[in-house]
Amino acid sequence: MMTDNIFLKISEGKIPASIVYEDDRCLAFRDINPQAPVHVLIIPRRVIATHADIVKPEDRDLLGRLQLVAVQLAKKLGLTDGYRLVVNCKERAGQTVPHLHIHLLGGRDMAWPPG
Repeated sequence: MMTDNIFLKISEGKIPASIVYEDDRCLAFRDINPQAPVHVLIIPRRVIATHADIVKPEDRDLLGRLQLVAVQLAKKLGLTDGYRLVVNCKERAGQTVPHLHIHLLGGRDMAWPPG
């Protein structure tokens, strides 16, 4: 597993980012290539390569924490009319950084199907 990636460097303060939330377990920052008026990435501070690597009983609290942060940020960022949460798992699904992250997207109508 790759333990050195751009999201880890952002989490460690080695690369600047527009941070909108942080605590001891996770960090949220604006995407540098936004796909919606609001596009925030929510990451665990601990490197977990993919969603498939975290969905284990011992990680349920961390996964739940990321979801709770998403809800808090949606409210804080004014996404009262709706938002989308996306988790891409592995390259074929569009994951480009090997560090679990949730995309919080909002501020426009979302099409379906998303892919």
